[in-house]
Amino acid sequence: MSVLLIPFIVFAAIVLFSTFKVLNEFERGVILRLGKFSGVRGPGLIILIPGLEKMIKVDLRLVTMDVPAQDIISKDNVTLKVNGVVYFKVSSPEHAIITVENYYHATAQIAQTTLRSVVGQYELDEILAHRDQINARLQEILDEVTEPWGIKVTNVEVKAIDLPIEMQRAMAKQAEAEREKRAKIISAQGEFEASQKLAEAAKVLGEQKDAITLRYLETMREISSSGNNTTSFFPLPINLLDKMLSK
Repeated sequence: MSVLLIPFIVFAAIVLFSTFKVLNEFERGVILRLGKFSGVRGPGLIILIPGLEKMIKVDLRLVTMDVPAQDIISKDNVTLKVNGVVYFKVSSPEHAIITVENYYHATAQIAQTTLRSVVGQYELDEILAHRDQINARLQEILDEVTEPWGIKVTNVEVKAIDLPIEMQRAMAKQAEAEREKRAKIISAQGEFEASQKLAEAAKVLGEQKDAITLRYLETMREISSSGNNTTSFFPLPINLLDKMLSK
């Protein structure tokens, strides 16, 4: 093979390599012809016109993007550190390439600013109690902003909320006081119900004399059946006390 043919072979290989492209099922190619948008191709074998057409690949799979911790001041002036995660995917490869320079970086930046803005509109108790509401609000705002970029935000989650040490201690004391309060309420409720039952029992025993006799005999039987009992009982007629008190 002549040495003069080597440059032509290399040139032909480069042309073939730049002409034929293969895209996976989850990829699309945005085609620019002489700098102008020509169309979206793929998946499968793509044939390009060498020197005239350029292809930019776009991944259509769902992207999981972590939002780093943001310093946020809540509505009631509590300093927090909040991080989150955003799930999004490219819905329009054409807009994702032409409308915005770097859709991933742009989505990351708007996610951070939106997280600070939305969470800062709530008080601390609301942030801790209504996280689902905050997630829905974040997803709504981000999806509205990124839609012109060809990006679909499918879900946003607030991952962690870090409180200052002083606030954590205060909340721990508050939770402990709340637990003690509930315990006292339950104990008082139990005593109240027990006193009601005793009052009902006393009323029944007072109205039916035979019931007092049966209860007296039952108590004696229970005490005498105890194996370790060393107390002696001398049964007396119950009405003996009534006769003594009537004198």
